[in-house]
Amino acid sequence: MKLEMQGIHKRFGEKEILHGVSFSVESGKALGLLGRNGAGKTTTIRILMDVFRADNGTITLDGSPFKASEQKMGYLPEERGLYPKKTVIDQMVYLARLRGISKAEAKKNSLRWLKRLELEQYETKKLETLSKGNQQKVQLASTLVSDPDIVILDEPFSGLDPVNAQILKDVVNELIAEGKIVIFSSHQMSYVEEFCEDIAIINHGEVVLSGRLSEIKKEFGHNQIVLNADNYTPQKLSELLSASFGDAVTVNKVQKDGCIMQCIGSSRRELLKRLADSDIEIERFEAYKPSLNDIFIAKVGEEA
Repeated sequence: MKLEMQGIHKRFGEKEILHGVSFSVESGKALGLLGRNGAGKTTTIRILMDVFRADNGTITLDGSPFKASEQKMGYLPEERGLYPKKTVIDQMVYLARLRGISKAEAKKNSLRWLKRLELEQYETKKLETLSKGNQQKVQLASTLVSDPDIVILDEPFSGLDPVNAQILKDVVNELIAEGKIVIFSSHQMSYVEEFCEDIAIINHGEVVLSGRLSEIKKEFGHNQIVLNADNYTPQKLSELLSASFGDAVTVNKVQKDGCIMQCIGSSRRELLKRLADSDIEIERFEAYKPSLNDIFIAKVGEEA
């Protein structure tokens, strides 16, 4: 399956929130839907879920008009959305039945997911008696109880300790391996890097960067080098590079483990030879591999 959003616009009153948002995601892959607070991610997700209708644009599944009501979808919202005074099993069965599943199958699926997420002991407990992390796992179990083909996870790791985070990682990887369409929205970039082949970054209601993450990283790191020296602090090294190697490099960033510099006037081999002939005691000289966090800040962090 291939899910595509093309040219989505949405206005509330006089203010247009989305200005032509477009992206696509396929079965067996995860898309990282990223953006700062207020960028338009939640509005985009709600349009996909048919909570709101877009003013313009199209949503298609395998080229045909997409209707959320006809698809098996699971949505994990960032905010808690369950009933605190109801028992875990009762509300999971209730939510599964709302999605058209028989009572027997709903109970069976609920128990399976409670076991998978190590929550069996809380089956008959009221949700409000559970820890924040376990409530988050119950919410995830409720998202998956109907075996959805399209899974939307909004900040799924919120409140989870490292052990529970690992359980969730395993579940997400299983969903991808099973051929589900997964849309993953989070500010925790390390998780997005771990799961997502593709990303779409939204800023002020527009997609400012999208595509295969590996290709985006390669483009952002093009012709950049990380350099560290035993005999110079990163700041002193930056000053030396600017003063003595300004014809060959531009220092883009100084960080605690070295300088990131752009080659401008020579090849990497020529630059390395010049550096080796200087008094710089090279500890590290390697191609710069930007993190998703670096890329995100570069695209949407200018205002901050």
